[in-house]
Amino acid sequence: MATHINHLLDLEGLSKEEITSYLDLGEHFKGVSQRRIKKVPTLRHITVVLFFIENSTRTKISFEIAAKRMSADTLSFAASSSSLAKGETLLDTAKTLMAMRPDIIVIRHFAAGAPHFLARNVPAAIINAGDGGHAHPTQALLDMLTMRQHLGKIEGLEVAIIGDIGHSRVARSNIHGLKTMGANIRVAGPRTFLPPHFNTLGVQVYDRIEPAIEGADVVMMLRIQKERMGKDLFPSDREYARFFGLDAQKLKLAKPGALVMHPGPLNRGVEITPDIADCNNSVILEQVENGVAIRMAVLYQLGKHLVEEA
Repeated sequence: MATHINHLLDLEGLSKEEITSYLDLGEHFKGVSQRRIKKVPTLRHITVVLFFIENSTRTKISFEIAAKRMSADTLSFAASSSSLAKGETLLDTAKTLMAMRPDIIVIRHFAAGAPHFLARNVPAAIINAGDGGHAHPTQALLDMLTMRQHLGKIEGLEVAIIGDIGHSRVARSNIHGLKTMGANIRVAGPRTFLPPHFNTLGVQVYDRIEPAIEGADVVMMLRIQKERMGKDLFPSDREYARFFGLDAQKLKLAKPGALVMHPGPLNRGVEITPDIADCNNSVILEQVENGVAIRMAVLYQLGKHLVEEA
């Protein structure tokens, strides 16, 4: 890449060339993961801290697998068993970690901007694994890699993102990344889930699912993030499923062979019916597989400079 990247905090501001570089590296490291012996010595002597203050299954495990496949040393950190539970500040905890001299910190935090705060205050390379409702750059990268592998391109694709748009860091990062790569994006959800500023991001905004997915190449469904809601913004799961859940009838509006995607975890029968989650169009498990590959790529991109400087 043309520029030295110290952190991966967001896709906003990255160039098409920089995003493409991550996708190309992801393709390469996916091949590594498909070998019988999956380990490479690329990041030997690099220490990666998994600093997860918010619950995670896919992201945390895939980062840990990615780091170990690159031969990095890993340390997993949980807020519930740390001094954060005793009232220690984020900065003091981070400084304590830095006294142990890790090279890369992968952080997931409930507060938007927490990774940016660390990047300003500690010398380690910071990777944003999800901060509040703000950004989730590696999820968007793995989503774009999945689209490119199946459809051969990203530029010109019609991508529909459906569901809890307002609380979704996945939606925000995908919008920034996909727009940079030349895709056309439609978002849809109940009006209470649609922030008024989203039409300024260059996307088409709908309050019904049908026009959003009509003719789409990709239909990406999002979970309702009840943990981020200050109050009920919809009547019931049953009513939501009826009007905004993806089922076989609604999927017929998309292009034949349209990809069905979901960042997980799924609420089957709410935002997506079980038959569609498991249908031939679904690439949900491939997204998980590509998550390891993309996170290997990101760790490599940040860690290779540290190896060279050692």
